[in-house]
Amino acid sequence: MPNWNEVLVEIQREQSNNPTINPLDTVRRKYLRQISLITGRNTIAYYSGWLQKPTASDTAVNDKDKSGFMLTINKLDRSKGLDLVLHTPGGDIAATESLVDYLYSMFGKDIRVIVPQISMSAGTMIALASNTIMMGKHSNLGPIDPQMGGLACQAVLNEFQQAKEDVKSNPQSAALWQVIIGKYHPTFLGACKQAIEWSELMVLEWLKFNMCMGDDTKANKIIKIFSDHSKQKAHARHISVNECKKAGLNIIDLENNQDLQDAILTTHHAFMHTFSNTLCVKIIENQNGVAYIEQASL
Repeated sequence: MPNWNEVLVEIQREQSNNPTINPLDTVRRKYLRQISLITGRNTIAYYSGWLQKPTASDTAVNDKDKSGFMLTINKLDRSKGLDLVLHTPGGDIAATESLVDYLYSMFGKDIRVIVPQISMSAGTMIALASNTIMMGKHSNLGPIDPQMGGLACQAVLNEFQQAKEDVKSNPQSAALWQVIIGKYHPTFLGACKQAIEWSELMVLEWLKFNMCMGDDTKANKIIKIFSDHSKQKAHARHISVNECKKAGLNIIDLENNQDLQDAILTTHHAFMHTFSNTLCVKIIENQNGVAYIEQASL
């Protein structure tokens, strides 16, 4: 498997041999195509450049992404199913719900997610909508507890409950809690509660429909683990492949197929080089080289 540096050398060699082409595109698409040739399935990579461009806009899951999926799914033989290669920090819940509904309408239950490195938050929600998740020893998912303005919704509700209990037992603490709770606008607590209910019910239904095949007990266990802020402690927590297996997810070890692992990780390196050396902040691309690309504003 070409490592990070070897992929970079290949990109540089391609540029030297043919200055008229974009070697970042040709190398990336070459290895993405290899994934599909090995599996015999459709492959779409959904990649964000948030690690390389942490302050850029449009790196998160948003409603524009559906246009990218419509473009890349068009003319595919949908009977071959979908392998979705995910690398994303997450994003908007409504956009995530709409995107998963669209993927179901195109491929039904025949959706496998591949996580070469990280698929967090709403990216984990998308992974939980699949029938199987392929992960390596280095791969991570993340908690799916919703956030509001950078604050964990469940943490906000827990803080408010603590305030009520403290004031009830010690009325003199009311002044202190007033300063803390006063930072929330009047509808904030209700919005937090609704966001939690929405995200948990949405992913629970996906799990029952696909990965858990109607097994309510298994689906509820998975939701409890991935949405429990008191257990995960932080929205940015990285959940390992072993923890995912213990939670009950259908996991395929990336290391089981050396050729496929090589193609996936080399493709990942190629995407990372693209983000590092261009203005790209998001790429949605299929095995045929059809791509939707978002660029950072100058």
